[in-house]
Amino acid sequence: MEGYPSDGSCDEYHAGALPKRVLDWSYLMLNTQTLAQNLEALCNDERRHSEHIEAIILSNNQLTTVPHIISRFTHIKVINVSNNGMVRLSEAICECPLTTLIAKNNLLESDSIPKSLANITSLMELNLSGNNLSVFPEQILEIPSLKYLFLGGNRMTEIPQEIWKLHSLQVLYMGGNQLTEIPASVGELEHLHSLILCDNMLESLPASVANLRLLKSLLLHKNQLKTLPPEIIALKGLSELSLRDNPLVVRFVRDMTHNPPSMLELAARIIKIHSIPYSSEEVPQNVFEYLNGAHYCLNPKCKGVFFDNRVEHIKFVDFCGKYRIPLLHYLCSSKCMENVNANSAEECSLSNDMMKKVLLG
Repeated sequence: MEGYPSDGSCDEYHAGALPKRVLDWSYLMLNTQTLAQNLEALCNDERRHSEHIEAIILSNNQLTTVPHIISRFTHIKVINVSNNGMVRLSEAICECPLTTLIAKNNLLESDSIPKSLANITSLMELNLSGNNLSVFPEQILEIPSLKYLFLGGNRMTEIPQEIWKLHSLQVLYMGGNQLTEIPASVGELEHLHSLILCDNMLESLPASVANLRLLKSLLLHKNQLKTLPPEIIALKGLSELSLRDNPLVVRFVRDMTHNPPSMLELAARIIKIHSIPYSSEEVPQNVFEYLNGAHYCLNPKCKGVFFDNRVEHIKFVDFCGKYRIPLLHYLCSSKCMENVNANSAEECSLSNDMMKKVLLG
């Protein structure tokens, strides 16, 4: 599967099958006033049994908002007001016992989402993709029943740290925004199986993504990713990984960065390599802490250490036996780079094929 479109245009009702009692008034050129009149007539017609209606489809009309009379439909579970040019979500919607609210491809801004949205305690699916949201609506964080959240194709620059509150979330769609980073708290969404972050401006991912043990789909194409956290290998159930149009696949990183180490680092390396004993009573506290901050070289044939000065090396790593992904490793010197490359000739010769597999993810 190529992945989801960045505008979040997925019309499935994930919260369950569409109810049997459906009122479909889509493509009727209705404005807010004519809709109110028609709903009023429907409610007053005893033969129509309007109280049994469970879904109202109002997509592709000319609504700027939804009339308050919608709250008289006391059994309604699904409302779809997509493709209307709506500028405001009505408070009346929040009085309905909804499980699904779809309002994608409108003109909604962050302050036009009612605060009372959090009152819909039964809501499981919310789709606000393709609007003008510049800020993640905080009231969404107060709906712990949410399982499917679509906010793609907006103008949001960040995901709030409090995203962990949506502990029931299974799908988080944030493609087509202006995100530059992802909070570590995303790793606390333990039920998440789809994380869509494509078409943003991400340069890295938090290592906490590896905590998403149920994750099956991770879409990261069209970002600015140069590396992936090595911890991602822990995602054994991941079956879809999209990385195309990122620097790590467009311009595969093999540049070595290595500046001359400082005298402090050279001395500290000698102390650690030769196991020269030291204590906080013998050396200044800042030097003691510096020595304890040593990192060991990842080359298995090297016993070296490094502190601030290191060599960056990209290595292909097997991923679930399906394909290999490039991960960033830190080595202590350029000699270790040569040793690693000498042992990885086969990997290098197969790099093009492997990268194609990553792209198809």
